[in-house]
Amino acid sequence: MTDDCSFLSGLGIAGEVSFEATRREERAADWGAERRGGARTPDAVVWPESTEDVSLLLAAATDHGVPVTPYAAGTGLEGNAVPAHGGISLDLTRMNAIPDYRPEDLQIDVGPGVFGSAVDEHVARDGLFFPPLPSSGEISTIGGMIATDASGMQTVKYGEVGDWTLRVEAVIADGSVLSCGSRAKKTSSGYNLKELLIGSEGTLGVITEATLRLAGRPEQIKGGRAVFGSLDSATEAITDAIQSGVDVAKIELLDSLTARMANAHLDVDLPERPLVFLEFHANHGIDREIDFCRTVFESHGVERFEIAESDAEMDDLWRARKELAYAESNYREELEPIHPGDITVPISRYPEIVRYASELGREQDLLVPCFGHAGDGNLHYTVLADFDDPEHLARCEEVYERVVRRAIELGGTATGEHGIGQGKQKYLEPEHGPATVETMRAIKRALDPTDTLNPGKVFPETEGGGRLLQ
Repeated sequence: MTDDCSFLSGLGIAGEVSFEATRREERAADWGAERRGGARTPDAVVWPESTEDVSLLLAAATDHGVPVTPYAAGTGLEGNAVPAHGGISLDLTRMNAIPDYRPEDLQIDVGPGVFGSAVDEHVARDGLFFPPLPSSGEISTIGGMIATDASGMQTVKYGEVGDWTLRVEAVIADGSVLSCGSRAKKTSSGYNLKELLIGSEGTLGVITEATLRLAGRPEQIKGGRAVFGSLDSATEAITDAIQSGVDVAKIELLDSLTARMANAHLDVDLPERPLVFLEFHANHGIDREIDFCRTVFESHGVERFEIAESDAEMDDLWRARKELAYAESNYREELEPIHPGDITVPISRYPEIVRYASELGREQDLLVPCFGHAGDGNLHYTVLADFDDPEHLARCEEVYERVVRRAIELGGTATGEHGIGQGKQKYLEPEHGPATVETMRAIKRALDPTDTLNPGKVFPETEGGGRLLQ
């Protein structure tokens, strides 16, 4: 079934409209959905150039009953930007202006199509940076980050993207333009609609501008790695470091299987043991903090604790960490990662969930690499599956799901940073409960009663392409 999008031609928006097949197919999937074969070609692509363009388009699309799916860099992992019902793919990458920059207030206003790394580049001359930028910041946009409340390796020290978002401008389904939040450092004025839009994955509104908070670049940055004899020792050392108050900016776990995969993919020489990658940020006293961390790790039997002696050595360290998704995919020709694991648990339960995932993989004779932003309780795991072997695939699916459900039982979440999208809909109710999810539905229906915005996402009943209607 296709939607009649001919009304776009006479709409009068300044941005480009295309019905050309190749350009539509380019926006049929995000990174995760493409790998899982979950693409759906939209009926039209629109590149708005302003908030006014977005407002005109959404009002008209709602009147014509045509769905609209926001799209930016296409780097999502849960099918968040897949046009599940066809209709219009709203490509926001041309809304990439930086309309205002106020270094004296530590603030910058950006369009949704601005890439994360561009923010850091713009403010670097004043010694500032955007601290919560995820590791994918060079290839993902601010609008997408806000829509999924993205986070990354520095969350342990700085928090999520949403924590650094002061204000958002957004357009809802009827074309109304909302201004939510404030440029003031704090506000108690009215409902906190900004937080409602952050992490809503484009189902409640389309972000058209945001005010971000900035910070001064730390004068001292040092990093390195620690090698442990067992996975339990590594995870327990991480937990102890966080509980003891070690001021660390990045603290990343790699199990021995993940280290082996990185070696094979990058031709590096990581010890094929449980590893912890570390980075410290400070304006003074950084060596004292490193010594504190070393002492904590020594109480858990760390075998080697090494601090990089140069920026190049540190760059090599983090390159190995950033390439892990590709290392997994290329490890065995006949195996593919089944889903991108993204669970997060309270820090005290981190050793337990890592142990559970690792032991479950061994019990089922499956490859289950475990790594992640350990300092905030995040575990990126996957299960490598043979998609041509139904029995093997079924076992992989079962293991993957059991780990997610165990994380929820431990007081955690099915998704720490990727969002629900299409991939994790069945976990929404087990995590939050029926009453909470029904309240989410009520909010969605109030702001978007025709389910114009990004239908087929988030809610369990929309899994497989359904729509959330009255």
